[in-house]
Amino acid sequence: MRELFQRLVVHNFWLKVISLLLAVGLWLVVARDAVTEVAVDVPIEFRDIPPNLEISTETLPRAQIRLRGPQRIIRRLQPKDVYAEIEVKGLKPGERVFDLTSQYIHQPSSLEVVQVIPGQLHLAFDTRLTRQVAVHPRVIGTFASGYEIQKVITDPETISISGPQKHVAAVEAAITDPVDVSGAMDRITFFRHAYVSDPLIQVAEPGPVRVTVIMEKVPSTGR
Repeated sequence: MRELFQRLVVHNFWLKVISLLLAVGLWLVVARDAVTEVAVDVPIEFRDIPPNLEISTETLPRAQIRLRGPQRIIRRLQPKDVYAEIEVKGLKPGERVFDLTSQYIHQPSSLEVVQVIPGQLHLAFDTRLTRQVAVHPRVIGTFASGYEIQKVITDPETISISGPQKHVAAVEAAITDPVDVSGAMDRITFFRHAYVSDPLIQVAEPGPVRVTVIMEKVPSTGR
């Protein structure tokens, strides 16, 4: 047993120790630099959009980027480290298809772009239009017995909206959040926000609208 121990452990002891250390060191290097893949979902940035142009596609696409590289880099990856960017300088109104390849992807130099999904983007662009539209208050509720609405006053009467030309041109009016006049028998004032349901249209100066509802008693009809 003693001879076996000497032959297996003591013989060339330091050579075996050095070999073990080298093996452990090599394993650590390999483990630390193991190549791995990750998929990240990122928004697509559009650079240098002309000031008079709007994206008229209702849902802006996102990109899924598959990256490959050292595991230690993948683990330290932050959302800001990867993004897709397309330059649209000088673009005109209309539809346009963009090839979304690795050249449009920004990522750490030690990582490789393996795949971009989707590979193409189909977007529509339109001229920006700004105009005034009327504000229509949305009055709801159960009126007090014998009363009806005599007048509704909004202040301001119109608001400014902007967005893709075709979308803005199709808007007839902005509406307010509900105004509940249940049980009201006189003048009552509310503050409500006005909005347009089209998600591509913005209210230029969002703010509360003063809605005044004036109730009046319905004259009784004598027999």
